[in-house]
Amino acid sequence: MRSSRRDFLRSLGIGVASGSAVRWPLKVTPGAYASARAPRLDGFIRLDSNENAYGPSAKVAEAIRSATNMVNRYPFRKYDGITEQIASLHQVEPKQILFACGSTEILRLAACAFLGNGRQLVQPVPTFEAIEDYAKAVGSDVISVPLDASFAHDLDGMLARVRSSTGLTYICNPNNPTGTITPRKAIESFIGKLPLTTTVVIDEAYHHYAVKSETYASFIDQPLTDDRVIVTRTFSKVYGLAGLRLGYAVASPKMIERLKNFITQDSLNAVMAEIVGIAINDVEGIGDFVKRNMDDRQEFVNSGQIRMLMPISSQTNFVLMNTQHPATEVIEHFRKHNILIGRRFPLLDTYIRVSLGTPEQMRTFWQAWDMLPWAKKFMHH
Repeated sequence: MRSSRRDFLRSLGIGVASGSAVRWPLKVTPGAYASARAPRLDGFIRLDSNENAYGPSAKVAEAIRSATNMVNRYPFRKYDGITEQIASLHQVEPKQILFACGSTEILRLAACAFLGNGRQLVQPVPTFEAIEDYAKAVGSDVISVPLDASFAHDLDGMLARVRSSTGLTYICNPNNPTGTITPRKAIESFIGKLPLTTTVVIDEAYHHYAVKSETYASFIDQPLTDDRVIVTRTFSKVYGLAGLRLGYAVASPKMIERLKNFITQDSLNAVMAEIVGIAINDVEGIGDFVKRNMDDRQEFVNSGQIRMLMPISSQTNFVLMNTQHPATEVIEHFRKHNILIGRRFPLLDTYIRVSLGTPEQMRTFWQAWDMLPWAKKFMHH
């Protein structure tokens, strides 16, 4: 039975898994991503993982309830259909799509395909840490280049660290944990200067929240013709489906075939298999979430400014701000008040990242902020 299912998956094209240079003064703690995955305690307001605090739309939630009668079945017969639905969404060929257990798994595939002993990953810092952990797991060196003064990727600095041994570069746009944008034209120029042997992953997990402009545009809003580029997306953020684990890559057919060699077999759950199309087609629901997030984000900024705080301009569903005090102390203060906020990030000793919650949750957040012993005197720091 196992071998026949594997053969069936192969027929669908589903593969079977067969030195940091930082200018800012900081010790980068190994395993930061692993610690972020520690078990959570019940009863906390969770403003720490950049989830959609409102959950899926009503239409998708109803589909989830209806899908529970399929959880006793393997969903592999739906793989082709899901691939076609995602391809249609982006107006590309199905052979340019590979879905996985969250876009984080796509990062693992890229590390397995293009890194290893003697190979290097070049990335910004701070950024989403998963790809660094995967790179180290396969024996690669990691070169981390600090963001520039505007908290965007220092692409010139990253390019200066690229060598013939650089198998992979990583760009998170909008970036996590800063919520900032690196201009599209600058990224295009960066890619054009990379060696032909270097692959670039562009992580667009927060794409839906970013305001489209001359500065920002997705790399899959136009035909993706460069064989070296992998763009990742996820259903974990604006769709409110983080717990159902579905992300995907958009790339050239040649790139997709290479990544397939390392995909986890049966990585899709049965509930997600039933609702993908409904989630994609719920344009009204997605629009409502984007508008609500924009309003919530502006309200957070307003509340911060009232307290003489200047949150960094964000294009995501979280906000980063400088507390002028050790982040670890602020994080612990909120934890004592049953609020979880983002972990401490490399190079950001005094900054905290706050995921946007519901209005009620954010009122509780600010009440807890006002109980900081130095909050009322913050303007004097």
